[in-house]
Amino acid sequence: MDSVTQIVLGAAVADATAGKQFGRKAALYGAIFGTLPDLDVLVPLGDVVSDFTYHRSATHSLFMMLLVTPLFAWLLNKWQSTAVGNQFWRWFCLVYFCLSTHALLDSFTVYGTQIFWPLIDYSATWSTVFIIDPLYTLPLLIGLSVSLLRHKNNGDSGKANTIGLLISTAYLCWSGFVKLYVEHIAWNSLPIKPDPSTQVLTTPTPFNTFLWRVIVIHDNSYYDSFYSIFDGEAKPVFTPYPQSKELLTGIENSWAVERLSWFTKGFYRVDIEDNQVILSDIRMGLEPHYVFNFAVGQIGAEKITPIKPRTVTAPRDFSSISKIWDRIWDPAVTLTPNTKLSD
Repeated sequence: MDSVTQIVLGAAVADATAGKQFGRKAALYGAIFGTLPDLDVLVPLGDVVSDFTYHRSATHSLFMMLLVTPLFAWLLNKWQSTAVGNQFWRWFCLVYFCLSTHALLDSFTVYGTQIFWPLIDYSATWSTVFIIDPLYTLPLLIGLSVSLLRHKNNGDSGKANTIGLLISTAYLCWSGFVKLYVEHIAWNSLPIKPDPSTQVLTTPTPFNTFLWRVIVIHDNSYYDSFYSIFDGEAKPVFTPYPQSKELLTGIENSWAVERLSWFTKGFYRVDIEDNQVILSDIRMGLEPHYVFNFAVGQIGAEKITPIKPRTVTAPRDFSSISKIWDRIWDPAVTLTPNTKLSD
């Protein structure tokens, strides 16, 4: 999720965990630990694919968090012992709850969070909320603000924060139920006859959980559609596009291609640009412009050779985003460009 949401969540969790014992400083430390895992973006890992795919790995691992929490708890307990006394286990809970809820919340997005690293090679991509969703963040922010404005010696001062946490958690539950509903609609509306290799991904569009993007991977093609929970009897209308995996011939076993294929769970497309092979993660962005694109191969006179991957910046077109509100209510509004798979 976005940094603001993670800061607010960390502060709210810390206030609920230790607000009565530590006062407003609990929220301050919660905000710090709520954003700490994302600081891994400041550490270069050697190439852009490593930076992309190892973000949200070690720093977002529930196991690694459990290992480092005692150190943070010991330091805070030692530093704050004069003010609040010996509260090691309270500090332990504050730190671990803030770190772990950060990782778990990120798991609800489509990016991929390796919460069991290095024990299990699994990337959690539950994809029930967009990376920025005001309907999740605002209840947290309001509840926390009310709680912090009231005196901590008031026994009821934390109720507003608790209510905010409950509402935001209920919203996550809502998003999960909506995803299951949309997936049911998608599987019953497929434009092709599915086989064991067919994959379906449903992910919410920016800032809401009402309109969902549906991507189907089948037979070296992908099919793009949108479905709103207000579409009623209307079924998703899919537009086909070439996945073009054959363009990876000769470099399909290179580390960058294998790593990106694993990280995207197969939801990628391949293009040729300036004699280079470009692999795009089609889970994030809207057709035809995607957020994460990587040059992974160079086309030579006789063959394609792997190269040190580099980022390729796609044009930013926000015209489709501006139509999202209209598409939520009207299935006739199109967010899909005219380019499609050739017959």
